Order: sequence, then C-alpha cells, then structure tokens
Amino acid sequence: MGFISRGETDSLKMRSDYRHLKYLLIAATASFTTGAHAQDEPFSGDLKLPGIVNYAPARLENGANSQVSGVDLFLDALLTEESNVIKTGLIWRIFGSEPGPDGKLPLLASAEGGSTRLQLPAGSYLVHAAFGRAGATTRIKLGDEPRHETMVLNAGGLRLEGVLPDGIPMRDQKLRFNIYEDGENDEGERQLILPNVRPGRTVRLNAGTYHIVSNYGDVNATIRADIQVEAGKTTTAKVEHRAAQVTLNLVRGKNGFPLADTAWSVLGASGDIIAENVGAFPTMILAAGDYTVIAKNKNRVFQRDITIRAGRDIVVKVDTETAEQLTQ
Repeated sequence: MGFISRGETDSLKMRSDYRHLKYLLIAATASFTTGAHAQDEPFSGDLKLPGIVNYAPARLENGANSQVSGVDLFLDALLTEESNVIKTGLIWRIFGSEPGPDGKLPLLASAEGGSTRLQLPAGSYLVHAAFGRAGATTRIKLGDEPRHETMVLNAGGLRLEGVLPDGIPMRDQKLRFNIYEDGENDEGERQLILPNVRPGRTVRLNAGTYHIVSNYGDVNATIRADIQVEAGKTTTAKVEHRAAQVTLNLVRGKNGFPLADTAWSVLGASGDIIAENVGAFPTMILAAGDYTVIAKNKNRVFQRDITIRAGRDIVVKVDTETAEQLTQ
C-alpha cells in the first residue's frame, strides 16, 4: 500500500478480493492544535492564544512527602516543536526514578488539563504526558532552582469514516474501527491500541503508521488498511465498504408471512458457513458476492442462491412453494 499523491489532500486506493475490496481516501490537513477540543473533536488550526498560561491543578499522591519543602516544576507540552502549547486534555504523571517494593515505579503526583505547576523535593523523576492515546516520557532532575520543562509529543490525530459506493448512506451504528500497532510480535499478532472506535471520532496518536481494521456488521464485511499519522496534523481516512444489509424471510407463497422459529445458515462461495441465525426476520450485513441461503423450519429444509451487490440492501424471501427443498 502507498500514497498516490501528497499535499493538502492525500488519496489512497486499495483493492483486493470481494471480502477485502476497498477504497481508502486519506486527507491530511495541517492542524496545529492546542488541545482546546474534547477527545471526540477534530484538531483545529490558526488559534489565537492568550499570553497567559492557565495551570492545571496538581495533586500529590500517597508516595509524595507533602511535609518536605518543594521546588517548583513547570510543565507544558506541544504537538510539534512549531505548534502552540496544548491547553487542555493532558494528563501529567510524575513517577519516582527508583522502583518500589512491588517492582513498579511509584506514582508521586498527577495533574489534568494543560500546563501545570508542581512542587517536588529535589531529586530525579520520570515525567509522563498523555494526550489521548499519544504520550511521551522524559527523565528530569530537580535541583534547588525552579525548572520549566516543555515536552514535544510528536503527535497528531486520526479521524476514521466509512462510505458505500455511489454515495449510498451507510449505517454508522454498525460500523466500528479497531486501531492496532503497525508491527507484529513474535507470534505474528499486533498490539491493539484502541477497539470499537466510532466513525467520525478523532483519536490522538503519536506520529507513525497504524494498522486499521474496519468492520461493517459482524459477519464478513471487513477491511484492513495501514494509515500514516503525521505530527501536528489530523489525518482523515475514508474507507469504502462493498457490502449491503440482508433481511431473510421464509414464507409460504408469494404473499406469505415470514415463518417464526426458522433456523438460517448462510454459506459463502466456497461452501463454508459464514453466518447462522434463528428467527422470522434475521438481518445481517454481508460483503458483496454470491451466497447460498439455507432455511430450516420444523422438518423441512430449503435453499436459495443469492447475490449481494455493494450498497444495495435487499430482503431475501425463500418461498416454500418454489425454493429448492433439501432432503435430510
């Protein structure tokens, strides 16, 4: 996979078989954000920031000694070296530099918001700044003088959306994205970063490449793609699913009412069962392609071959009077 063009709008088209056929449009726009928006909002640019920095309230954890006079530590964070100070959405955590009895670094202080001011005894610390799923860690040493530390997160945003062919509206409530690390471990698996991301949500991530799995429904309409997130920018990825919603009915005669207690099986072109359900009106989303539908009601079994066209929702009626009946 690769970017075809690069500029104000990048586009990427990918193709595979009917289960993975996809078109991915990537739009990366410069957006030097200050974090003034909530997690689900896209980054904005060209903000006019006041000269006064509001400090996030800090709190000392149980491991910190509040009786010892502290040295001022001022912390702020940037998306890139050229961007403005992030004003909201940060979580600061200060850890001791030596592991505790449990083998873990003790959490000594934390703060939420934007820039923050902490008072800590002189010594060495690990400072972690989290901004959504993006973050950075640095080691600092406090002496007798106040210290101002600015951390560059090297982070951006990723906004994921789904589309169907020919501009047909998509059922967004049935669309979800899983975000994984790009690389695989020794077992050939990827680390899951964030599951079940809603379409239209902007996720804050460190700059880099991520593996995206898009599921439309819960059967076989799945698309995979590798997306590049750039620091200081919001990347919008539009994934085209070639799939449709299918409703199954077993009826007696052309105008018959769907029969209850019907057991359904949907077979793919290879003959494998890809979906099963029980009921009079089962509904599912299937990738475009050819299928065989099998309906069992009481002691009778019927089957019908169907073709799913991308974006064309259908109601499939299996008529007991005309459909092929199978012997058990």
